[in-house]
Amino acid sequence: MGKQQKQLRLGAFLPGAGQHVAAWRHPQARSNGALNFEHYKQIAQTAERGKFDAFFLADGLALQQRRGAEGRTAFGGDFEPLTLFSALSAVTEKIGFIATASTTYEDPYILARKFASLDHISGGRAGWNVVTTGSSEAAGNFGLENHPIHAERYIRAHEFIDVVKGLWDSWEDDAFVRDKETAFYYDPNKIHELNHKGRFFSVRGPLNIARPPQGYPVIVQAGSSEDGKELAGKTAEVIFTAQQTLEDAQAFYADVKGRLAKYGRTPDQLKVMPGVFPVVGITEAEAKAKYQELQDLIHPQVGLALLQGLIGTDLSAYPLDGSLPDLPETNDNKSRQALLIDIARKHNFTIRELYQWIAGARGHWTIIGTPVQIADQLESWFLNDAADGFNIMPPYLPGGLDDFVDLVIPELQRRGLFRTEYEGTTLRENLGLSRPVNQYQKVLAAV
Repeated sequence: MGKQQKQLRLGAFLPGAGQHVAAWRHPQARSNGALNFEHYKQIAQTAERGKFDAFFLADGLALQQRRGAEGRTAFGGDFEPLTLFSALSAVTEKIGFIATASTTYEDPYILARKFASLDHISGGRAGWNVVTTGSSEAAGNFGLENHPIHAERYIRAHEFIDVVKGLWDSWEDDAFVRDKETAFYYDPNKIHELNHKGRFFSVRGPLNIARPPQGYPVIVQAGSSEDGKELAGKTAEVIFTAQQTLEDAQAFYADVKGRLAKYGRTPDQLKVMPGVFPVVGITEAEAKAKYQELQDLIHPQVGLALLQGLIGTDLSAYPLDGSLPDLPETNDNKSRQALLIDIARKHNFTIRELYQWIAGARGHWTIIGTPVQIADQLESWFLNDAADGFNIMPPYLPGGLDDFVDLVIPELQRRGLFRTEYEGTTLRENLGLSRPVNQYQKVLAAV
């Protein structure tokens, strides 16, 4: 038999009513999706039927008021991801769950315990999307006057992740013997205090839960700034990114993969998964009509507010049909601001055209077409060192996910590019990632 064709990975980014800023207004969308457990149960099971690797949710630590569009956006009132995923893990079997949590505003001990708990509850299907929190609005919810500067947030993130990994290693894998005859519940020689003292954290340990089934929940990262890429090179096993062209995606892919060697890592230890906003139609005309239907639902105040939030600058004094002005560098979403400015300049977009352009994908790759056309483009990126897979962002829910699962995935499977059955039972196994050895067992093995 010949060598098996490599398989692409697929994440499903499934927030509330969908990705498009006007998704909640779509006639077939569930406008209350963000707080509707039965809705999330349905889409999680649909994604599992499609053999997606993971269900991903972004998260923030402040209400996104979207100044200028108060009351008009669907960015308020979402579930906390770990709570939701704990419930969804009970009604699914194989799909992974990647929850966002912040290294800037959370505590490493509590975070390590929460993700270890999700990994145990789900049978090894948890992933942590590491963020440093791009929005300065969170600061006031945690007793701070100002949002920490970008570089400082990333320095803290490096230490935070080291602490969390150390806590996950508190117990060796076989520490819990639960021997009724000897009355030993665990082997005291196989538990370890971390005793970490660093610039940001002082954490004794051990963690008060057994080592996660995966060793560590899969570590995911989404920053594309220099600091973000360096953090990914050191720690991430999956990186989500926003890229627009094959050439840009190839450059990013080579960049982050090229950072792994200095940390003793190999290229296959990091999966690069650009975001894709697919609008699927049986014909190209149908797909374009579906996209236009959503675009027509964008309220101008909402579009402008979305752009301002992503670009970090108040644009209300500028005409919507005028060019994007020169902007000061932001302390918030640095890589996304740079991407959007580049897009505006390349396409000579007005402010209105730019917010219309980002209303669906937020700067990610938009593909509008038939299942074959969409599969062609995904295959091109995958086979030309631009991606190891994709983070699929359906325009509205549940219909946009149904379209992808029922129409595009069979085409990818027909080409031998995507699984027809899950390879394993854990998120690591399905992503093709190895299980990390406990650091204390590594030390003992070296003695």
